[in-house]
Amino acid sequence: MILKKCDGLPLAIVTIGGFLANQPKTVLEWRKLNEHISAELEMNPELEIIIAVLNKSYDGLPYHLKSCFLYMAIFPEGYKASRRRLVRRWTAEGYSREGRGKSAEEIADNYFMELISRSMILPYQQSIHSRKGIDSCQVHDLIREIGISKSTEGNLVFRLEKDCSLNGKGKIHHLSISINWEGDQVEFESIVDMSRIRSLTVFGKWRPFFISDKMRLLRVLDLEGTSGVVDHHLEYIGKLLHIRYLSIRGCKDIYHLPDSLGNLRQLQTLDITGTCIIGLPQTIVKLSKLQNICGGAIEDNDDDNLEIETCQKDLPKVMRNMLCVMTCSSMAFCVACCAPQFVKEKMDMDMDVDVNRRDVCTMCCCNILPLLATRQSPRGIAVPRGIRRLKALQKLGIVNIRRAKAVLQDLKELNQLRKLGVIGVNKRNSRDLFSAVANLSCLELLLVQSLGYPGLSGCLDDVSSPPANLQSLKLYGNIVKLPKWIQGLTNLVKLRLRSSRIVEHDAAIQLLGKIPNLATLRLWKESFVGKEVSFNFRRGAFPNLVVLELDRLGNLQSVKFEEGATPKLELLQFRDWTSEASTGLFIGLPSLPSLKEFMLMEFHNGYKDEFVEELWAELAKNLNRAVLKRY
Repeated sequence: MILKKCDGLPLAIVTIGGFLANQPKTVLEWRKLNEHISAELEMNPELEIIIAVLNKSYDGLPYHLKSCFLYMAIFPEGYKASRRRLVRRWTAEGYSREGRGKSAEEIADNYFMELISRSMILPYQQSIHSRKGIDSCQVHDLIREIGISKSTEGNLVFRLEKDCSLNGKGKIHHLSISINWEGDQVEFESIVDMSRIRSLTVFGKWRPFFISDKMRLLRVLDLEGTSGVVDHHLEYIGKLLHIRYLSIRGCKDIYHLPDSLGNLRQLQTLDITGTCIIGLPQTIVKLSKLQNICGGAIEDNDDDNLEIETCQKDLPKVMRNMLCVMTCSSMAFCVACCAPQFVKEKMDMDMDVDVNRRDVCTMCCCNILPLLATRQSPRGIAVPRGIRRLKALQKLGIVNIRRAKAVLQDLKELNQLRKLGVIGVNKRNSRDLFSAVANLSCLELLLVQSLGYPGLSGCLDDVSSPPANLQSLKLYGNIVKLPKWIQGLTNLVKLRLRSSRIVEHDAAIQLLGKIPNLATLRLWKESFVGKEVSFNFRRGAFPNLVVLELDRLGNLQSVKFEEGATPKLELLQFRDWTSEASTGLFIGLPSLPSLKEFMLMEFHNGYKDEFVEELWAELAKNLNRAVLKRY
């Protein structure tokens, strides 16, 4: 446990190891050091050198980076904070400012990388699908002790946790509520002066008294992953006029946002991803400073939180159960509205969740009934007319455009938009969609999805002006044949296909091989179909491809790399539907000059021994000493 806190820091290992060598070799003494390492580092002369060196690292930071580093004390020990979350929170706190042709978020992102380059935070990659590689970070335990000490001295961060000190009473700027704090409202109000709090972050279970209209200075309300939050707990939102960052990400029992959201004129980021919200209130068009609207479902392989796929079985569990409740009998709807406890039991919800009748009525009237009436996807969100007024908007997704032709006209006016995700694309609206997209000169990421059949078939053929600056394109839905204009996307770096059901395998691969700067190609389930799916990567094709992912394609018979193909390929990832992958599937692995890793993703019962042994043997012939890793 002590070695884990050292986390590879040579100075800490040598110094603490030398100190322990002279101490009694008992569990009690070593446990005492582990539990009180912060105090020992400050008070014990033998360990002062560690504090001195780490303090010098902190003192050497420029002022703007010190603020960002101390902010990390909000997060629990060992917590992996996402890059997206940090950058947007720092921006909301005013730690970065727009300048030199860069947005405040871009500058905050530079701060993130500066802290990593100075080893003040440790890089971490939660998902291999991240666009930027490093998508999150954590703080070395010993460096974290420095941050906690400094932030406490400056009354910057107060962590409300079990057995916490009350020294910060009345001086709290950033309040972090830990998962192990179990106090009541009286204790909370005796510790916290709500009128001074500028950010509130909850890591455990929600209590209604955590939020109050007294929080007049609140800029950041971050409830990501918090359990027990329901609709009526947000009734004070409209009175917190200074909020710039609002996240209820992953709060699965939220179904509706109040109209008072329109009072938050300073709001920059609204993250409702992973909730059951399917529509935004009309009042959102008043929020002229809004830069990010993040909604839709969370998926395991989601790097930009714009990924979606839906059918009845993919509905959130609470929605599926509610549909069952409502269709069991003619009296079910009345029972649902009048008996919250009955609904919680039927929906397998936590019985401690503070659901009242109004919440249940909102759930039925704002979500379940509209879904039944319109058969729309619960994975996207409907946005109101007038969204064109949000001139600062940079990210918008995932928007359901199935019945929203007016919204497509609004999209044309969002000149700053960089990321866009849409669902519900069909032949009736695809022309208007791509007409709008053609006007978005700043667009870097586009996700387009249509469900079932005919899906996207015929929707992409008439695109005359694809966005020239597009870097990432994700097409989910039945395409059958790739449109030729894709090869003209000279700035495209990343392409993902899913459920596209392409039947002309060789023609499609050759077309993709002509995209000059394509670095990442992900071919997901049913992107290619047929009795026998074969890929032939020819000499000179894919000149800049670095990552190739083949995921649950089905009926994949062979993947062949000719000499001189994919010269820069470093990572090849493969996952099969079943354990039927056979020998001879991959041909030419020894000829890949830059290959570093073959990532074999396990699925169900794993793979046949002879298949894995052949991979080992082929990679052993690779001159770059590529390795096989199994996950």
